[in-house]
Amino acid sequence: MLTPLALTVQGSARIELAPERAILRFSVAADGPERAAVVDTVTAALSTVSTLIGDRHDAGSGPVLDWSADHLAVSAQRPWTNDGSQAPLVHRASASGRATLTADAASVAELVDALSVHPSVTIDSLEWSLTDARLAAARSEARTLAVGDALGRAQVLAAAVGRSEVVAVALADPGMLDGAAPGPMPMPRAEKAMAMAMDSGGGFALRPQPIVIEVAVDARFRA
Repeated sequence: MLTPLALTVQGSARIELAPERAILRFSVAADGPERAAVVDTVTAALSTVSTLIGDRHDAGSGPVLDWSADHLAVSAQRPWTNDGSQAPLVHRASASGRATLTADAASVAELVDALSVHPSVTIDSLEWSLTDARLAAARSEARTLAVGDALGRAQVLAAAVGRSEVVAVALADPGMLDGAAPGPMPMPRAEKAMAMAMDSGGGFALRPQPIVIEVAVDARFRA
């Protein structure tokens, strides 16, 4: 009778998915010596932003699914000059916001371009992502594939020493097998989630990359 053989392996899986959402973050700001003037400038810019985004807002079909903007904030300071003296008081009015869009590159590019031409508006970031439901499903799928990969590795090892039957006896997240301290949990990551470059016409060229889900699992089998 053959002595049971323990096989310890790690399985992994990688899934690439097209993004479903684009998260656009923007800010509106103006500086100047007169408080009322900078407040009026930012207020007018926010009104323009509200129109540009609001005209595209449809919670069901998009392209803008939802959006929000912070309340306008006003501050003032006296900047220091190169000779060590303080310059006259400078007022700053600002607000920030975000919009969630469907991951349609043309619609995203159109809104980014419309916002960025306004002198008081800055595009802070553009992130591509999945919906919560799709992300959860992708994680489950990746874990299942990782377990299958571990089983395949164990079967190859067993076959190499003349064993045919492989039975799983333990499965764990990386680093947790045998009660060891857990290692860093694998998380979905976006490779180059944002890429913006100015094209010859002065607009933004968007190049979203796939959302990458990577999962690993430690496993022990008996053969």
